[in-house]
This record gives sequence, C-alpha cells and structure tokens, in this order.
Amino acid sequence: MQSGYTCQRCLSSLRRAVGPSSTVRHVRPSPAHGDIQRRYYSPIITKTTPNPTQQRRTLASVESPNDRAVPIGPGALKHATPFGADEPTERPERVFLKPTNLFHSFSESPAPGIRRRAAFMKSHAYCPHPHHRQTRAVLSPQDPEARKAANKSSQPPAFVNFECPDCGIPVYCSEKHWMDDYESHAEICDTLRQANEDDHDLHSGRYFAEFRYPGPQIEEILVNMTNWDTYLYTREYNAINEDRRMRQATRLLTYPVTIASVIHELSPYNIRAGGRLTVEGLKSLSALRYTIHPPLDGRGPDVKGLRLSAPPVRIFILGARAESSLPRDVWIQLEYLFPRARIHLVFIGPESMTNRDAEFPLPERTARNPFGGIVEDRLSNQTKITTFVEYYHTMHKANYFQPYDPYFDCFVLFHPGLGHPASVHEWEETLPQLLETKVPIICTGYTEWDMQRDKRWVEEKMAGEVDMLLEPGENRFRSLRWDLNDLDPTDLTCGNWGVWAFRGKRYETTMKD
Repeated sequence: MQSGYTCQRCLSSLRRAVGPSSTVRHVRPSPAHGDIQRRYYSPIITKTTPNPTQQRRTLASVESPNDRAVPIGPGALKHATPFGADEPTERPERVFLKPTNLFHSFSESPAPGIRRRAAFMKSHAYCPHPHHRQTRAVLSPQDPEARKAANKSSQPPAFVNFECPDCGIPVYCSEKHWMDDYESHAEICDTLRQANEDDHDLHSGRYFAEFRYPGPQIEEILVNMTNWDTYLYTREYNAINEDRRMRQATRLLTYPVTIASVIHELSPYNIRAGGRLTVEGLKSLSALRYTIHPPLDGRGPDVKGLRLSAPPVRIFILGARAESSLPRDVWIQLEYLFPRARIHLVFIGPESMTNRDAEFPLPERTARNPFGGIVEDRLSNQTKITTFVEYYHTMHKANYFQPYDPYFDCFVLFHPGLGHPASVHEWEETLPQLLETKVPIICTGYTEWDMQRDKRWVEEKMAGEVDMLLEPGENRFRSLRWDLNDLDPTDLTCGNWGVWAFRGKRYETTMKD
C-alpha cells in the first residue's frame, strides 16, 4: 500500500534553502520568467517500493483524501518535528491548504514559519525605492541599489513594511512608494507570487509524490540527459504533470543531476558548435569517464566472478552549505546513473554541518581523524559520504587527500561566489591549490552575471594558468524554482542556473632538434 506521508528531510531541505542568506546576490528576472507555463508529462507511472532508509526517518504530513482546507488539531494528527530538531513542548496546529488556496500574504500566512520570515524581512530588508539612499555598494547592473543615485536620493533608508497585494511579499516601506514604483515592481511581481505559492505549498500538508525517487534500473535502458523532461522519463520517475510539483522536485535534484550532466558519457555538453565543451574539456572529462564508466569485465557473485575493483571516484564539494544536508536518497541518484562505479562524496566547508548537530554530533579530532570527518559508509554498497567542517586549503596543506588523479577526482563548487566581494577572501588561498591538482573543477552560478564575474576573477587571479573546460552558460538541469532572499525580497535566485568548468593549465614537453 502506498504511504500517505512525505519525508520531513525533503521538506526541511527546501525550507533551509530559502532562508536568510549571508551573501547577497541579485538578479531581476525578465517578465517572461514569471509568465512561462510549461507542461511536464511522463506516461510511465511506476509503483516503486519504499526505500528502507526512508522508513527510519521522521514522517511529516498526510494526504487529505478530499483535499479539504481544515485545521488539524494536536489530538487528530501526530505532529512530527524536523529531522534532528528538538521535540516541542506544545504541538502546533496543522493546516491543510488546497492547491487553489496557496496564496497568502507572508504576515498573515497560516504557516508560522512563513510569518516568522515576514517578521525577519521587515526588520532586515530595505525599501528598494530610488528616493532612499544606498545601504551598500552596487554589486551588479541588475542590483536595485543601482537605481539609488548617491547625490539625488534624499530620504534615509527604511525597512520594508508594506506587502504588495498581488504577490504578498513585503517589498516597500509604504504604499505610496509601492504605487510610485509599481512599474519597476511589476517586472518581478508575478515571479514573487509564484515563489510565495511554492513556499506555502511546502507547508500545505499535502503528500509530496515528487519526492519518491526510482531505484536502480537495468543498464540496457540508457538515460537521456538532454533536459529535465527526457531525464525524468528515461529514469522512470513517477509522472509529474504539474508545474509546481516539477519546481519542487528539481529544487533538490538539481545538485546531483548537474554533476552527472557534466561527467556522464551521454552528457548534453559536447565539442560540436554550441556544445560549449572545449578540446581541453574533452581530454579531462574523457579520463574521468573512463573510470566512472568501466567496461564489462565478467565479474559476478560467485568465486569465478571475483575481479579487482578500481578505487572510488572522489567528488569534492567545496564550500558545502545546503547541499550537504540534502536527503541521502537524492545523492544516491548518482549511483544509479553510474551503476558500475563506486562514488565517494566529500563535503568540505565551515558551514557543511550547520543546524545538523543533533543529527550528527561532531566527533573529536584525533590522530586517526585529525579533521573530525563524519563518515556515512552504509548508505549503499557503492556510495560513501564524508563531511568535514573545515576549510579546504587547511586540509590541502596537510596533504590529507593527496595524491590527486584526473582519472578518479573532480571538484564541484555550487554557487561559490569566487568574485563576490563578500566571499572573495575565502578563495584567494584555495584557488591556486585547486589548480595545482590539474583535475576538473565544476562551478555553478545564480545568474549569467554571477558566472561571468567568477570567471573574470579566476582569469585575473591566475592569468595564463587556467584551461577552460566548459564555457559558461545556462545549466540544462537548473532548479526551475525561484527562491527569495529574506535580506532583500526583490533578489530572486535560481539554484544552479548556470554551469561552467576549468582546471589548472597542463603543459606538454616537446622535443627540439
């Protein structure tokens, strides 16, 4: 019988991803982004068996048979706390929201978590009206602060307090400024409303069928990685026929599938015209694909089938934040895309275990474990995850991961902000060390401007010592959901919007007569 519950870790991962961010990056999407309506359909509807790891996790909401918007009291439904959170003394009231009743203003939301976000915005976010003085340096041409002239703006900065009736987000300090600047706000109002409804959908109490992932499939069924539609279809996911469900599903899957789309042998990026892959990129990725797609060698379960196994492919995810706390069923999707390879995911960063102390208490640093690594080696026979709460350059100096091999290693940087003023100092020492390894470095960015800024900084910092492997461009497996920045509600970001790759320059010795 199909379960009527949804894993709480999937919901908590999405909610953590849209919380206040310490690093502000700005993008003002065009009106087309908020108006495009797409349909995603897969005729294959499979009944997958529940994963044993899901049964051990805390359960969250139950699907209402009639989809009625009725409050559920503490005695009617057992309330489940987020994985690793403290048990509340009083069980809050749960409210089920119908799909047609997801729009609510943040300050009057039926979800307490969203009301707390509204209070945070009103005490930290500033009004974007051009009559106010600037509160910080301009970061990009799309930054709303760029409209505030240093000499012409006379009013002091003011916190947002007025919620737009069309999007329900606190965006201006007063109704007067909202009306006066409505033409500019209308460019993103539809997208803000979409983000509002997506956030309320996470608190709606419905059954999230899009978070049920398929298991392994036979190797003869090839995965088509052209885009999200072909990937979900050929991997035999349950049919996702609603745009909102598609946005929620891709918000989590974008991390493992983005990595796979670059290193997979059926990658959509190639050296043809418009394929964005360079010749040097083909050389580096071909070495990695040789290991991650090993040839059939006749191995089997009996004694005659014993064969030597290659070392696991190490994927170093530096500056890990929300991606390190994703449900492990999400990361195991990498294993199903590379069924004959062993994968070792290594999360490294000072924020890699934020808000997860109750789930995995940090071990003591000993001689055998000098950096306090947390090892999860019982996820499956092919996947292992290790998390370090430490800066990579400290571990690199200690030669902790040496030697590096382009056939077995690669680095991934999700939204690193290499050229961002708030985080550039954290990468100045790390970048030369990464280039010394000569292994591929895959980076993502929130926007085109974000990626180009990071690329310019890398080329300026290490001039002549960088080989471009994948030209910057839109990621085919980006998140389809827009997320709000609570420190600036007009700042809409899209997870892994773009992807590019580089490595340290390789020199070849030539003989001369």
